[in-house]
Amino acid sequence: MSKKLTGWRAELDWLREGSQVVQQQTIRKWSEAHQQAFKQPTKGFPKFKSGKVALPSLEYTTNGFKIKAGLLCLAGGISIPVVWSRELPSDPKSCIVTRDGAGHWNVSFVVRRDNEDFPDSDDSIGIDWGIAAVATTTDPAFDLPCGNQTENTAELLKQANRKLSRAVKGSIGRNKAKKAVARIHIKISRQRKDRAFKWARKVVTAFGRIAIEDFNPQFLSKSTMAKKATDGAVGMTKQILLTMAEAAGRTVALVDPAYTTMECSHCGTIAKARIALNIRTFSCHACGFTAGRDENAARTIRARAGFNPADVDDVRPLHDFGCAVAV
Repeated sequence: MSKKLTGWRAELDWLREGSQVVQQQTIRKWSEAHQQAFKQPTKGFPKFKSGKVALPSLEYTTNGFKIKAGLLCLAGGISIPVVWSRELPSDPKSCIVTRDGAGHWNVSFVVRRDNEDFPDSDDSIGIDWGIAAVATTTDPAFDLPCGNQTENTAELLKQANRKLSRAVKGSIGRNKAKKAVARIHIKISRQRKDRAFKWARKVVTAFGRIAIEDFNPQFLSKSTMAKKATDGAVGMTKQILLTMAEAAGRTVALVDPAYTTMECSHCGTIAKARIALNIRTFSCHACGFTAGRDENAARTIRARAGFNPADVDDVRPLHDFGCAVAV
């Protein structure tokens, strides 16, 4: 298809008007997606989205763009003034120009950078995901409370949605109202991502061994706690932490969440009955240990990962749930 593109551009005026670099990259991505689909046919083959639905995304290689005097010069004689969020550590190899739902254009560059050196640490931490607090850890100083971004912008979002519902379909006013709603959602998303990155960096910097509850929050989206779970963004926070820990060379263990709220983190005794959600304090009937429900789960997760030091005050049997997976 890449070889045929030259002939197609000679025959079709509308195709010739576009950048050949972008068209070549689109064909390569399409080819790679099909090859991946052949390897995993259960996931299905890729389909082109309609131009009315898909947002623009253009990829340029080194021969398709240049940076001159702070301007991004793209193939076709296009020069774009850029508001730089940071300096590029090296010459970019490629760039992707995208537009979000609010009409904002963004550019991401592929560059080579040196790995950041993190301080050596043999300390360990256990992390339990939740709703009231996004992350409860064995060290309260590293807990991540719920940000309540949706609640803080609820009134603005309500007003924007009201204007959108009253606007006439296809009108200029409706397009403006749609962009206003999109801007609010994008702001919420960026706030969640910013909190997650800052918290993950704080954890990775302080601890060399990290035990994480291998929690899948998708089922919460169909429950009565869907709004709170979405605001916490547990899945995104977990993925950011895993990516950052891997880049820093930290030891990470994914722990099966089974019975973590029922198991005593001090003696290892498992409660005979499940603990109701409204009970926020864990009390062990065997040794009398008492702690917060989520704090006890975080301590159990760290112990199952084998990161808990065995001393006189904390000796417990390890139950084999097949749960600790080193990363």
